[in-house]
Order: sequence, then structure tokens, then C-alpha cells
Amino acid sequence: MAQSAVLLSGFNVSSLGTASQRIKSLRRKTRELGLFQGGSVCREPSCTRDSPPLKCHAALLPELEREQPRNYRPTAVAVAPPPKKDSAVPARDVDLVEGGAVIVRDDLDMLLQVLPSDIRNKLLRHGRRAELLEVVLDLGRRPEARFLDLGNGQGGGEYLRDEEVTRADLIAAQEAVGDFGGDNRAGVEGTLHRISAIRNRREDVVGLTCRVGRAVTGHIDMVRDILSSQQGILFLGRPGVGKTTVIREMARVLADDFHKRVVIVDTSNEIGGDGDVPHPAIGGARRMQVRDPSQQHRVMIEAVENHMPEVVIVDEIGTEAEALACRSIAERGVQLVGTAHGQMLENLIKNPTLSDLVGGIQSVTLGDEEARNRGTQKSVLERKGPPTFPLVVEMRERNNWVVHQTDRSVDALLHGKRPTVEMRTRDAKTFEVVVDRRSYDSWGNGKLDHEFDYASATEGSTMMNTLRGRQASRQSNLLESTYEWAVKMGKVPADREAFGDPSMDDLMAAAGYDQAYHSPTPGKRGSRRGSRGSFNSSYRPYEEF
Repeated sequence: MAQSAVLLSGFNVSSLGTASQRIKSLRRKTRELGLFQGGSVCREPSCTRDSPPLKCHAALLPELEREQPRNYRPTAVAVAPPPKKDSAVPARDVDLVEGGAVIVRDDLDMLLQVLPSDIRNKLLRHGRRAELLEVVLDLGRRPEARFLDLGNGQGGGEYLRDEEVTRADLIAAQEAVGDFGGDNRAGVEGTLHRISAIRNRREDVVGLTCRVGRAVTGHIDMVRDILSSQQGILFLGRPGVGKTTVIREMARVLADDFHKRVVIVDTSNEIGGDGDVPHPAIGGARRMQVRDPSQQHRVMIEAVENHMPEVVIVDEIGTEAEALACRSIAERGVQLVGTAHGQMLENLIKNPTLSDLVGGIQSVTLGDEEARNRGTQKSVLERKGPPTFPLVVEMRERNNWVVHQTDRSVDALLHGKRPTVEMRTRDAKTFEVVVDRRSYDSWGNGKLDHEFDYASATEGSTMMNTLRGRQASRQSNLLESTYEWAVKMGKVPADREAFGDPSMDDLMAAAGYDQAYHSPTPGKRGSRRGSRGSFNSSYRPYEEF
């Protein structure tokens, strides 16, 4: 095991002797660091701990020695750059490579105690143990392990045994976990792991998703400069991209480095871990647990009224009540950091439940002169008010983020423009954060071009979409559907004549239709020019925040 590959908080592992000595020293060191909490319990008769049913690390040691101790992973691993091809270090000795400064703390042994013994033993010596994302146990199906996709195309799943999961397996796992909350989630005390249940109509558990929780530090470098701006930040991204991991580290940095009064509203104990004592990963931040997930908005207001925070952190904002609570908190001068599901900012704009987070969307009717000056139809969609979160971060990948100044980006998108954004990536060689300002659709691999169906590559230019052979009847049907949708949602006046113009790009975008089906927005005197004066291409850099 090379000294440059695996270190335990500066502790030289390679200088130890036998495998048994190495494991015992790692155990002693992890306990000194407090990485194994007192909440972990043991079912061994010889163990002095009480409250079964989990095994403690001391009871697990003989089992690790009987298996292959070389594959044992320490609890805390500081990852160095991967070894060269001619290095003699085996690949399995290097834990989860995220970047040069990223540290992964993993209490995976605690989660494995929930699983059946044969599955646990296989994962203990699995070569990709450090990349484990979750274990799925569904009744009548084979158990499956799913792994992180680190960009090497080796993500996906792997069956752990040929035998199907039985009801006895699920019952044993339930007994090890304990009670599930109202959101069908539970955790392992003292860790960040999450176990989610799937129930049938009789409320019996027929499936379990055992999600690995890791305390990862180092990703804060991607946004450390804007974190000090004291503005609200909303993280968007698909499930599993690392949103909760990032805001957990932000809580620690804001509390310990910036010396802020930080309160976390922890919906399902995923940020601060299960148990009454929060996980050390959140540092000096305080944590408020939510008894009923449907009442999270009340806990958010309670946090502000009772505990005088300077920063409130909320995970998975998903209801209109929570969005309104966020606005109430922001209006009181408290910095907000939150997450929401959605790949792009446009997803949030189209979501009537959460659109208030970015200012809300409303339909307005322009006067004749204003419509001519803008070169657009009389009824347009505009931002209703200031956004709750002045900054929105799209987490495309773990090391590939897009940063928006919310008000400018929303206004630009509603007026058919492409905003200027900051693309933040981590260099694969130097592991430094690279910031690149560019037009929103000019993604290096063309992803944004495809997703927004833009035809122009000029920064701040109007989206020019043409019919190109589409049948007129198809366009008429879309316009009819759009009008009915608008009246139903109450977003526009019920005046069909006002919507006779086929160039309804804004309304079509809000309705979710492909803008390529519609003719370009006519400008003044019938020109093919889009709206003007609605977007200032001089983009204020984030350094000025």
C-alpha cells in the first residue's frame, strides 16, 4: 500500500506491519478521531456495549481478519492523485478518487450490518467497495449493488447473489434499522446512511434502498468565493449528483470558518445523520429535526423565530408551502442555502410549485407602443418579483457546475435570450477550479444546445426557431392546446383573439411545448427580429457581489 495513496488524517498506514496490526491501528485511530460514534451498538455477548442489534467495530474485527483484510477500507481516506500506470499500487487500495483535495469519510461498516450476512461478506471484500452508492433489496428479486459513475463508464449495478430476497431478509433488516419515519426513511445512528422503504397496500415493507452516506470535504472550493457573498444559493441537480453532500460541507464551513450562526432544517436526518447527536461532518452548525415532513415549512419558520440564525440550510425544497417559507426567511435578512430537484433553471421556471424560488412567473399585457418597442406580442410572461435565491447553481456533474445570477438569467430566458453564466469545473490534472464565463447554451459538448433547441450560437441572441416543413394543422393544434392550458392555469386573460398570433414562444415555453414548432417572433414592421432592450449583455461578475 503506497504512502501517497492512502493516508488516515495524516497517519502513515504504510509504515505498519502485518494486516492484523494495520487493522487494529486503523481502529484505534478512527476511534481517536471520533469517527465511530457511541451510538453504534453490538450484539456480541462479550461486548461491554448495550442496546443491540448492530455490531461494534471491535466485534467486527475478527470477521474482517477471517476475510481478506487487505481489502478493508479505513474510515477516513485522504485521496491523492491516482498512481501512474507503472506503479505497483493495486487499484483497490485507492478509495473514491474525486480530486486532489477531496477527503472522503465513510462509515460503511455500520450500514453493512443491516444486510444479510452473505451479502455483507461479499461487499466487505468487493473491489469497488469505496464506490458503492446503494444496495437494493426487493422482495422476490436478486439483491443488487449500485456503484458511482466516476466518469470511467463503470457505474451501474451488480447482482450480489443468485438467490432472491426473502421476506425473512427484509424483516431482519427492519429489526436492525428500527422504526421508519413518515417519509418511509430511517438511518443508522451516528452515520449519514439512509434506508428507505417501499411498502405494499397493506403497509408491509416489500423493498429497501440502503443508500451510502459519505462525508466528503473539498467540493466547497467550487463556490467558496460566492459563499462569502452572503447571498442565498439554491442547488439544482438530479438525484444522486451530490447536492446534500455539498450543503453539508457548506454548513460546516459557514459555522466553523465564517463563524456564522447556522441552523440546518434536516427533513430526514440526511444532512446531520441519524440520532440525537449530529454527525461531526456539519461542524458547529445546529440541527433541527423534522417530525412530520409535511410540516417542514413550520420548522423552517420556527428556526428563524426561536434561534436567531444567520444562515438557514434546507434540503429538498419540494412544496409550495416550503417555497413560501423560504421567501419569508429571505425577507427577514437571513441567508438561505437549499436544494431542489431539477436539471436546469428552466425546469424551475416551468414548475408552478417552486417557481417562486426564482421570482415567480406572471402574464402581463403590454400596451400597443410597448409591444411595438419590444417587437413582441401584447401578452408576455415576466418575472413577478425578486428571486428568493439570488444565485442558482446547476450541478450537472460532481465537478461540473453552472452558476446563474437568478434575476438576469430568468429575465433572459423569458424574453427568448440566452443568459451569460459561469461554468465551474475542476481541472483533471491540477485539480484546481476553473471558472469560465460563457453563453448558457455554449456547452463544450453541446448538451445545452440540444436541451434548449437553440439555433443561434451568439451570446445574448434571440432564439430563432422555424417551422421547416411542419404541417400548419399541427401548429394550429398546438396553439389551441396552449390557449386552453393558459386559461386553465389562470395565467393569462381569457381572450382568444389576443393569442391568435402564432409566435407564442414565451407561452409555448411555459406550456412545455417544443419551440421549434413555431414561427420566429416578429419584430417591428414585420421583421424577424426578436425582443430588444430586455437583456443587458454586460454581466456583472460574481467577484462584485
